[in-house]
Amino acid sequence: MSEVVLGNGAAELFYVLMHTIRPQKILLPVPSFSEYERAAISSGASVDYFRMLPEEGFRLNQEELIKNAANYDAVFIGNPNNPTGCILESDFIIRLVESAPETTIIIDESFLDFLKSDSGYSVRNQVSRYQNLVVVASLTKFYAIPGLRLGFGLMNEQLVKKIDVQKDPWNVNLLAQKAGIAALADRKYQIKTRNFVDAEREYLLLSLKQLNLGIKLFTSTVNFILMDIQKCSLQHSKSDRITAEEVATAYRENGVLVRNCDNYPLLGDTYIRIAVRTREENNQFLEITKRIFQESDVL
Repeated sequence: MSEVVLGNGAAELFYVLMHTIRPQKILLPVPSFSEYERAAISSGASVDYFRMLPEEGFRLNQEELIKNAANYDAVFIGNPNNPTGCILESDFIIRLVESAPETTIIIDESFLDFLKSDSGYSVRNQVSRYQNLVVVASLTKFYAIPGLRLGFGLMNEQLVKKIDVQKDPWNVNLLAQKAGIAALADRKYQIKTRNFVDAEREYLLLSLKQLNLGIKLFTSTVNFILMDIQKCSLQHSKSDRITAEEVATAYRENGVLVRNCDNYPLLGDTYIRIAVRTREENNQFLEITKRIFQESDVL
């Protein structure tokens, strides 16, 4: 327990960590969760982007990142990444950690619970070996308890002590603690949820491909799918170019909420993210998608 610190959600730990280690320069692979950058800037750090390209499926250029990491005080990595759903193997992360011993490598494993097995991906069991490795995770995503705000960080004991001084001493309430203990013990829920999400994600991906609407889909390992709609056309639209905001509005008017991703750094304004839901809800989403988009001539 000396290497564990609890947080009011994972986001709180990003902010407390930044205000504790006070990095001057941060390297941030993008697109990624916006709170990484906000936390870094709040502590006075400057942020450089390491761009992941859509034509490469937003996969991280691993060797290039290793070449650059030692020039920075800290690096943030989502694994799996939000909003792309891409995942990195633990062997690469350890190589990155070892290549930049003076750089704090922060791995966000908040969506890792959606995988049937984290073997070969998680580095939670490596924090005792590497002083510059920090792993942060959230229980609110997989266990569907966002309002209770519960996360944890794994890091070296000295850093835990420093963070305990910086954070609110009563940052996690008793109800959240009890819910977290119950959630972690519920093996049936974990197995059922992983099988369910896997099956419905693949169903959604296949069904969307078959609609022939010009949507570009990105392979995901978790409970959401990133979509690029720049080659799509909205029904009854007078514009040759549509945006994520317009598409999100069209879905909302039909009773569906999708994530407009235009505030993710360098992602652009033609990306939306959808959640994996029940089969009935997924079918409703597919019907509404057919209703608001025109069929595409784009192969």
